Amino acid sequence: MADWLGFLGAAMIWVKAAHVIFVIFLMAGLFMMPRFFVYHHQCAVGSDEDARWIEREDRLRRIILNPALVVVWVLGLTLAFNGGYWSQGWFQIKFAFVLGLGAYHGWMIGYFKKLKKGERPLSEKALRMLNEVPGVVAAVAVILAVVRPF
Repeated sequence: MADWLGFLGAAMIWVKAAHVIFVIFLMAGLFMMPRFFVYHHQCAVGSDEDARWIEREDRLRRIILNPALVVVWVLGLTLAFNGGYWSQGWFQIKFAFVLGLGAYHGWMIGYFKKLKKGERPLSEKALRMLNEVPGVVAAVAVILAVVRPF
């Protein structure tokens, strides 16, 4: 083991608790935004309701999603370095799923920008299906982190 492993000491459980708390915030935002998109699709482009949905989505992005994502990454990477998990199979797969959630977050921000411009490239049904992605990914990530099957 390298000398820097375990550098958090007794603070590790507090960092882990904070990581879980901010993952909850992030997941709430990842569940809410596609649902917002579904409702946003139902209003006319350029209407007052359209403007209200743009404001709601922007607030969710600025106040919850983006800050939670940054804190989750900082704390998660801190925990990974503290525990030296990089060579462990469970962590490598979990990390791949976490990267996927990051890409999903990026897609949502891009879709928000399209809605803001008045574009509606996906159907409401497609958005409802995409709303399931974070739940499935979160379930896999939790199983990998808790059970550590390999």
